Amino acid sequence: MAKYSTDDIRNIAMIGHAGAGKTTLVEALLEKAGAIPAMGDVEKGSTVCDFDPQEKTHQRSLTSALVSIDHGGKHLNIIDTPGYPDFMGQAIPCLNAVETGVMVINASAGIEMITRRMMDRSADAKLARLIVVNRIDADNLQLEELIGQIQESFGSVCLPVNLPTGGGTGVVDVLGKADGDADFSSVSDAHTAIVDQIVEVDEELMEKYLEEGEVSPEDLAAPLVQALKEGHLIPICFTSAKTGAGVAELLDMLGQLALSPTQGSPKPFKKDGEELEIEVDAAKPVVAHVFKVAIDPFVGKMGVIRVHRGTMTKDSQLHIGDDRKPTKIGHLMSLQGKDHNEVSDAPAGDICAVAKIEDLTQDVVLNETAGENLTLKGIYPTPMHGLAIEAKSRGDETKIGKALHALDAEDPCFKIEQNAATHERVIYGLGDLHMRVCLEKMSERYNAEVDTHPPKIAYREAIRGEAEGHHRHKKQSGGAGQFGEVYLRVSPLADDSEFAKSNGGDGLEFCDDIFGGAIPGQFLPAIEKGIRMVLTDGCIAGYPMQDVKVSVYDGKYHAVDSKEVAFITAGKRAFMDAVNKAKPSLLEPIVNMEITVPDANMGDIASDLSGKRGRIQGQDTLPGGMIAIRAQAPLGELGNYQSQLKSVTGGQGSYSMELSHYEPVPPNVQQQIVAAYKPKDEED
Repeated sequence: MAKYSTDDIRNIAMIGHAGAGKTTLVEALLEKAGAIPAMGDVEKGSTVCDFDPQEKTHQRSLTSALVSIDHGGKHLNIIDTPGYPDFMGQAIPCLNAVETGVMVINASAGIEMITRRMMDRSADAKLARLIVVNRIDADNLQLEELIGQIQESFGSVCLPVNLPTGGGTGVVDVLGKADGDADFSSVSDAHTAIVDQIVEVDEELMEKYLEEGEVSPEDLAAPLVQALKEGHLIPICFTSAKTGAGVAELLDMLGQLALSPTQGSPKPFKKDGEELEIEVDAAKPVVAHVFKVAIDPFVGKMGVIRVHRGTMTKDSQLHIGDDRKPTKIGHLMSLQGKDHNEVSDAPAGDICAVAKIEDLTQDVVLNETAGENLTLKGIYPTPMHGLAIEAKSRGDETKIGKALHALDAEDPCFKIEQNAATHERVIYGLGDLHMRVCLEKMSERYNAEVDTHPPKIAYREAIRGEAEGHHRHKKQSGGAGQFGEVYLRVSPLADDSEFAKSNGGDGLEFCDDIFGGAIPGQFLPAIEKGIRMVLTDGCIAGYPMQDVKVSVYDGKYHAVDSKEVAFITAGKRAFMDAVNKAKPSLLEPIVNMEITVPDANMGDIASDLSGKRGRIQGQDTLPGGMIAIRAQAPLGELGNYQSQLKSVTGGQGSYSMELSHYEPVPPNVQQQIVAAYKPKDEED
């Protein structure tokens, strides 16, 4: 049995921008707690968390890694997450597995792009948040200014619980006491500020504080938890993972400030679309959630799991998703980086791993009770950076299929699409680096070699007006013939219609408006099938069509010659006739971009975006002479943007993008695309 209970557990995600020192900080915490004899080094590839061969080669975290520390009577599950924009799909799922997010900030670089995005994500996930300012041993730091920038960006609720002292060689506590020397500010003032902030959540304690001028640490314990849970307080700690300054104090703070599973906000489980609160109780039936899937070369498919309710054992019989047949958990493990240690059980709130269960997928819920059908879904960035791939040599399709299946299972932001219109197999990710790492993995792990080229842009078709269409299909070739005649109307499907709301805003709304039995009901599915064929293959340029309402209002049939195939063709041709009259339009994907560049390059970036039909939405000034530009631009104009940005900024620029919406392409662009479309002739 586990030597700790649910109340002893602290689940923590280390988040933040690349280069902040998250992996090194976890290494320092492990050493300080006695979990490892000495710190490893990222550059030497000897850290506990960056154990994958690709991570050692790239000298950066590419996926999340779990370690555990027992300290001060608490069991700390710490997840080290990647900080590059291209690998946010590996960091975001971890937020559903923890109660506390620790934002690590590089003291020299300040607030960077992923810092802002992951702070927002953590707030949306209702996590308690801590900020760790790391690398306080660096030269020429302006830490007091950095605190001001943190408070300006994330609110005045961000307050230090300790301050650097001795020129960054140590830290002095300001939460528990009001005396001591700091490199800047006043320990007494910082102590007063944080106590003032905590007592605001408890009216009785505030009255006592105003009357007596001080409160005991025991009185602050419960309000402190409430303030952290509500986001009324975001503590700031200072460390240097390299020198060890503030590491022991941070380890103590994590045990004191990180919330237990029973103290954190409930996770957003849903049942039949309705939110359902799962009580964290080790005695009730098991509910667990897979937040990471890994294909391990030794143990095969492995799921990293947060137990939300009950006590999972290696003999547990659990239903995977909506599967009615339970699956036995044969291997239950705790993880320490790459090391897997078999355990007998994991109580509610704990994080563990299971192996050799092929049905495990990202975000699937494991349930001891059949039929509950619970879901807990992460909200991920939409992968927009695509590459069309094809086998380098014949006979490699099996290897490629196996590699793509594994990558798709491991990475929620890796997508595979087989484009029927262009006959291209396209893989999508979050950026150029993401795609490079995936291709390296295909080659090195699965020996699957592919050639790549830019894919065709995934345009969509729509209509802007209303029109009627008609087609009579009549075919006689001896014996029984084919006959079907269809009249229909088409109109754009409004975004605010009840159908659009319930179906995600796109698709087909098919209506039967026939009176008097002009077409028997048995042929309506055939008509709809013909219409859906056009929706899939497109009408004007060969791209899928969306947001169309079709009303079939009249037609004719023949008692002998009318067949399903006849009405499929009649429905298809009538729909195409109507679409061509209804102001058909080609839609292009528009992406949201966040571009971080030196402020000296602002003019160049603005000019370049304008030439790409882009629109600047706003900008934020960042520390270190950098600026973050928010913009929207057509995806079709951004094919080589990564190299262009590096050229303009001397390698200092970075960007991320995700799908925003679709909008009509300019008429001249539509004319070119439609003119290039050569549909295949079909026989009726």
